[in-house]
Amino acid sequence: MVAAQLDALTGPQFRYALAAVVFVLGLLLGYLVGRVNERVLRALGVDEAVEGTSVEQVVDRAGSTTVRVVARFTSWVVYVVAALVALDIARFSIQTPLWYPVLSYLPSVVVAVVVLMAGVLVGDRVELFVSERLRSVKLPEVSVVPMAAKYTILLVAGLVALAQLGVAVTALVVVFAVYVGSVVVFTLVATRHLLTSAAAGVFLLLREPYGIGDRVAIGDHEGIVQEVDVFVTHVEAEQREYVVPNHLVLRQGVVLVHEQQ
Repeated sequence: MVAAQLDALTGPQFRYALAAVVFVLGLLLGYLVGRVNERVLRALGVDEAVEGTSVEQVVDRAGSTTVRVVARFTSWVVYVVAALVALDIARFSIQTPLWYPVLSYLPSVVVAVVVLMAGVLVGDRVELFVSERLRSVKLPEVSVVPMAAKYTILLVAGLVALAQLGVAVTALVVVFAVYVGSVVVFTLVATRHLLTSAAAGVFLLLREPYGIGDRVAIGDHEGIVQEVDVFVTHVEAEQREYVVPNHLVLRQGVVLVHEQQ
């Protein structure tokens, strides 16, 4: 141990002074590391990347920014390491052996925290991305899909973080597999109309029984076709716009209305 080697050469006063110097240098290093990380993260556009996510909302309510929180976290990691090294030099760790396991365990804790933060950020971004992609789909069941994608990523990040901490995750992996299977089944049941509308939309886009500008009657709705996509058909009539799922188009049938000359 460093303390044992120093004890053979010097007295306790020198060790205490050296421990104080190491601690002060650690504080300076931690401050510099935090400032450098803050500038690097700002240059990489991290604040813009997490804009609109739950992480950004939490740190905003705390009166800070994501970049600043991450930079301060890295500074505190250096502070803790400097404190533990100083305690080791001063031989306080001999009286309190808990410092050594804590010091050896610290990197795993840091990695676990980073994995969790990355999981939250990626989960939020995936939720926003999926929501944007499905915004035009006017089916209430679609709201399940972004949420399921988000929490699936969060669970994966949680399992990886627990594995970094040395927690046995075999049983949790089984639970996660059951969760994924349940999500798949629930999504298929909840979005059955979405899937049938997609299949019907592909058929309509390939066969093109009507197009934009045609006057059609679909069930009780009659108007001018404004847009046809994979999931829905937009029909406009007298300051009203009907969004008709494509599976209803095939089920109810479509009538082309010809203007009389």
